[in-house]
Amino acid sequence: MPDKGSTRGSGAKKGPQKYQNKFAYSHNKGSKKTQVILALPVDGLCRRCTDQIQWRKQYRKYKPLTAPRKCVNCELKKVRKAYHVLCDDCAGVKGVCAKCAEKAEIIDESPKSSQEIAKEQQAVEQRLAGMRERQRRTYVRRLERGEITAADILNTNCSSDSSDNDSLDGSSSDSEANGSSGGKPYQESA
Repeated sequence: MPDKGSTRGSGAKKGPQKYQNKFAYSHNKGSKKTQVILALPVDGLCRRCTDQIQWRKQYRKYKPLTAPRKCVNCELKKVRKAYHVLCDDCAGVKGVCAKCAEKAEIIDESPKSSQEIAKEQQAVEQRLAGMRERQRRTYVRRLERGEITAADILNTNCSSDSSDNDSLDGSSSDSEANGSSGGKPYQESA
């Protein structure tokens, strides 16, 4: 028997969908419900279930729970996340996905708290404030492009004596390679 999704009654293959999407789906920017849904963490799930939940959030198909559900293992009303069948405690003890209850690699995407994010941002700003202007602009530009992360900035060694290139990519400057002394590049003697 032919597959119903790919053929018509006569057995002829279907063509592409009649109405092609001209642009990607975008959320209602002013919706508070969407902001709440997008802020909910996705944790304690396998890769497949994580992707499913993220898809639901992306296309506004996610429906959050209004009241706790029963866990299928302990049968207590402890499931507080939509589409989960096991509470976090039972899923952690069993080592299974909280949605499909299968033993798979659990993805740990535990979000940072707002305090941790604020502390990290403050530390990055302090580190950037201690840099020279050119070095600071280079780091900010690379951070915006996604070439480096905030942790990379915190791990850099920035001192006023080192050249700009030393802390960025570990290479020495041209003046050091030519054997000239550090300090000011050119001075006239009187």
